[in-house]
Amino acid sequence: MKVLTYMYNGSTSVGILKNDGKEVVPVNYLGCGLVSMAEFIASTDAEKLQKLERNKELMIGIPVEEIQLLSPIVHPKQDVICLGINYYAHAEEAARFHDEAFGGERPQPIYFSKRVNRAVGHGEPVCGHFDIVDSLDYEAELAVIIGKDAKKVAEADAFDYVFGYSILNDISARNLQTSHKQWYFGKSLDDFTPIGPWIVTKNEFENPPALPIRAYVNGELRQDSNTSLMINGIAKVISQLSQGMTLQAGTIIAMGTPAGVGMGFDPPRFLKAGDVVTCEIEGIGKLTNEVH
Repeated sequence: MKVLTYMYNGSTSVGILKNDGKEVVPVNYLGCGLVSMAEFIASTDAEKLQKLERNKELMIGIPVEEIQLLSPIVHPKQDVICLGINYYAHAEEAARFHDEAFGGERPQPIYFSKRVNRAVGHGEPVCGHFDIVDSLDYEAELAVIIGKDAKKVAEADAFDYVFGYSILNDISARNLQTSHKQWYFGKSLDDFTPIGPWIVTKNEFENPPALPIRAYVNGELRQDSNTSLMINGIAKVISQLSQGMTLQAGTIIAMGTPAGVGMGFDPPRFLKAGDVVTCEIEGIGKLTNEVH
């Protein structure tokens, strides 16, 4: 099931796609009341999702061309949790670009947070902040959406806490990321977190999902990998983090990016105004944004 947040007639709603993605049914039509995506995730279990899947076919939907897609979670309750250097090939290209910032041994997963003032949706523009950024980069990533509060979760039970998956472009200002010796500022400028186009519920995939993941810049294929090639998998990450912190329902975990980012080329191929970036994960969809 594909669950989305959208604007229609000036109002923001949560809906479910039907008719091969041609229509959206507002969840309030399905008896859920007027809720945000965060409320929907926190109040929905597997049984309720099955009921919604059945009932959506009985409802008249809104044609998708009449809505404006927003990020599925426009305002995350907490910072996005991100994994750094979580594909081997990306680790190699990152170390070539800046060994001091990205090199070295990594016996444990690298975690950092990404502040999100407002998550950008599919089709929305991204500000490049070129007054302070001279090395704007893209990173296609699988986003894991936590479905219920997770605390001290065993690795074997981790997927019980997953609501679904989306696509996240971890846009990065490499000059800020490397000069500040930590990644928070260079990853957290306004517009640097496009997420979308929707969330696909976990029942659509195997555990863990092994999905082709790609990124294109102006139609040129730059990243081409598979989520099965992560160094640290979803279950390990959820279990490890939850030993010491509560992962609230609606938490977003960005699972790292494969090789092919701009800094990995010789010379680097960073983004400029007018570039169009498309991040794609098979089974989820495409997330496209133009840099302004």
